Amino acid sequence: MTEVLKALPGIFLTVLCWGAYGSVLHKGQHLLNENRLKPLICVGVAYLVIAVILPVVLLTMQGKLSGDWSFGGVSWSLAAGAAGAFGALGIILALTSGGKPTYVMPMVFGCAPIVNVVVSMWFANIPLKNLSPAFISGLMLVSVGAVMVLVFKPSPPKKPTAATANAVQPAETEEHETSAGETADEPEQPAE
Repeated sequence: MTEVLKALPGIFLTVLCWGAYGSVLHKGQHLLNENRLKPLICVGVAYLVIAVILPVVLLTMQGKLSGDWSFGGVSWSLAAGAAGAFGALGIILALTSGGKPTYVMPMVFGCAPIVNVVVSMWFANIPLKNLSPAFISGLMLVSVGAVMVLVFKPSPPKKPTAATANAVQPAETEEHETSAGETADEPEQPAE
């Protein structure tokens, strides 16, 4: 339980940042004239600053930058970085192809844990027969939840059509005339 409590700040930071990622990225795409690649460059620059320059400075200050570099560790870490970059590209492609953050991101984060489980099981050499029915049910619920997010996504209020706009206008005009006292049926009360 102590391990979980120690991990919570990092979990909350990730939930906050990745939870905002799609909407913030979508806003940036709109402001970059819906260009598909310019937001990816910006994401890359942010990664360069946060994931390269900052760790280099911190490791240098701690005297730990040199040594302990292995080919396997660097290779797998670069593969993880490439997976993250391709994931960012996938989200950018989904959003610039008409997808909205309200369903793109929940679908991504609903399905990503399933991929994570499969990859983690492969790395740990866990056979499929070791999966419990409750665990499989949980994975299925995640998938169903991702589909439900797509099907029941929130939508903006409908804009009034020309017919409904014209139907509303006379009522507003009548109310304006009544409040102005031009066609009021009740006599005005004298001020006391």
